[in-house]
Amino acid sequence: SMASPALLMRVVASAYSVAEKAATIVRNVMSAGDLGIVEKAGPNDLQTKADRLVQMSICASLARKFPKVTIIGEEELPTDDVTEDLIEDGHCEEILKKPCPAQYTGIKEEELVIWVDPLDGTKEYTEGLLDHVTVLIGIAYGGKAIAGVINQPYYNYEAGANAVLGRTIWGVLGMGAFGFELTEAPAGKHIVVTTRSHSSALVNECIAALNPDHVIRVGGAGNKIIQLIEGKASAYVFASPGCKKWDTCAPEAILHAVGGKITDICGNSFQYNKEVKHMNSAGVLATLRNYDYYASRIPNTVKESLVP
Repeated sequence: SMASPALLMRVVASAYSVAEKAATIVRNVMSAGDLGIVEKAGPNDLQTKADRLVQMSICASLARKFPKVTIIGEEELPTDDVTEDLIEDGHCEEILKKPCPAQYTGIKEEELVIWVDPLDGTKEYTEGLLDHVTVLIGIAYGGKAIAGVINQPYYNYEAGANAVLGRTIWGVLGMGAFGFELTEAPAGKHIVVTTRSHSSALVNECIAALNPDHVIRVGGAGNKIIQLIEGKASAYVFASPGCKKWDTCAPEAILHAVGGKITDICGNSFQYNKEVKHMNSAGVLATLRNYDYYASRIPNTVKESLVP
């Protein structure tokens, strides 16, 4: 008889379906028209009804199936009153059929930490920049991001009335990443993608030092990693605190699964064990290729201003 799929593959297969359910909630809240916007730390730190419902849906659905896994979500929410209509019990069969990379076959539930950003790019969501929005489910083991799911609820939204909305990208280290076409940025071009709503003198000083041919300013960490893996940008640079572990875990797993690299601005890897602080205090530097080119050009003044 076939051995049952390894725990990691079951978690990823469930996270895939849970992310698709999340995307439906995100679209339903938007089309219903009442976003229920709350300011958290200020006008650039928003929470909507979609953030709240999606987080409850993702966390409750995964906790029900994998009760010993640690799940850490962005929003501070009560966990008890989740209605059944928010629970997603399904899984992606195609993922379950793939063999688990050997180094992860023995993982136990209590060794996994799942980092959830229910709606990455909330500000852009409230402003109608819908292609910036992603749902992020990152899976960590031994403090390292090893698998991830990025759902883009509004992928294709400008393609007309008959377009199929949304897509789910997923990946596992040692296996690869799926649901998109891996493309490298144009050779010899230095295209930097950075923050849209959290700019600062330091952010701009760092970008200027890279002497880029072009700078793209968009919302969402998930969206920025998608820019890298689809060849629209060659580096993601954010010389500022503000990014959190739930912003980077899923994107990191997918980027690393296709041979890219993400660190803080000083070159340190991110840690994802459950005790770790949530803030990525020293910013983000990520590339699909040519990491060293960009890392070597980050000014020391910038590094000294950002303490991990």
